[in-house]
Amino acid sequence: MTMTHAVPVTVAVARRADPARTDEMVAWIRAGTALAESFPGFLGAGFVQQAPGSPDWHVMYRFADDATLRRWEESPQRHWWLSSAQGIVEHTGIERRTGIEGWFDRPVDHVVETLAPTGGEAAAAPAPPRWKQAVTIWLAFFPLSLTATLLTARFIADVPLGVRTLLITLCLTPLMTYLVLPRITRALHWWLHGQRAPWRVRVPR
Repeated sequence: MTMTHAVPVTVAVARRADPARTDEMVAWIRAGTALAESFPGFLGAGFVQQAPGSPDWHVMYRFADDATLRRWEESPQRHWWLSSAQGIVEHTGIERRTGIEGWFDRPVDHVVETLAPTGGEAAAAPAPPRWKQAVTIWLAFFPLSLTATLLTARFIADVPLGVRTLLITLCLTPLMTYLVLPRITRALHWWLHGQRAPWRVRVPR
């Protein structure tokens, strides 16, 4: 029996609205967030304006996994919310991200507001520095690569190099994506986001 681990999913939606209707845009986004936070699996939401006075907005929301996200996206509440903005808001793009993909977002110029479920988990933290991303990926990749090299040299040394490389990448890619990298990013979350090391946190007496 195979076991699957739920991976949080972040959806980023690009939208455009008349800058003169900024107050209506903010109220509309807040209304959508209020609806979404009543759904199981909702982890938070946020929205940014490209720059003060810009017509371009980016709205982000995060759910615990694909199943809870789908329930929200297919709900009549969401369909009603989207239809209420017809003639006001133009939808220009959408992107889904899992794992560490969100680290590579381009920085935004003007953060308007970040919303989290009441009493629940806070929205995703800002992206770590690129050099910390690189170190984390290397820490995940090096032991896997070394192990694969040793195993292939021992058991399939006579297989052509191209075929060996194909086998290694076919095996390492899912291991990196679904097993090793998520565990390392969780273990190093404090370091990636500039927080105090867990063993240095003082417990009140």
